[in-house]
Amino acid sequence: MQQSSLFFPVLALAAWTGLVLLLMPLRRIRAALRRAVSPDDFRLGESAHVPPHVSLVNRNYMNLLEAPMLFYVVCILLFVTGGVSPGALGLAWAYVGLRVVHSLIHLSYNRVIHRLGVFALSNGALVALWVIAGQHLLQMA
Repeated sequence: MQQSSLFFPVLALAAWTGLVLLLMPLRRIRAALRRAVSPDDFRLGESAHVPPHVSLVNRNYMNLLEAPMLFYVVCILLFVTGGVSPGALGLAWAYVGLRVVHSLIHLSYNRVIHRLGVFALSNGALVALWVIAGQHLLQMA
């Protein structure tokens, strides 16, 4: 197995994050054209006047920049130390898939219990990746 294959899920999550980022100005512009917001509503972030369906995209984007940073770090750690395994690769793809599902729930019907379940599963996959990385590092010592 190629160690660099771990970068495909990394690229996939980065691409998904980019797509969510592109959705943000689309929702903001549409809201501005409908006069639901003004440019001043975004001068210091998002004011309380911004409708939830507009600010939700920003919140989801921020979610994709929080815990996934640990995903990017563990993937680089596994690659640099030669610790990429089929299990690690499978967990990485599971993490990415679960984060995409989390975003789709969040940005569509947004049922909290569904979102929480997927978020918890994604965090489980992330913790498992870190356990694999830790075990690999211990074996190297």
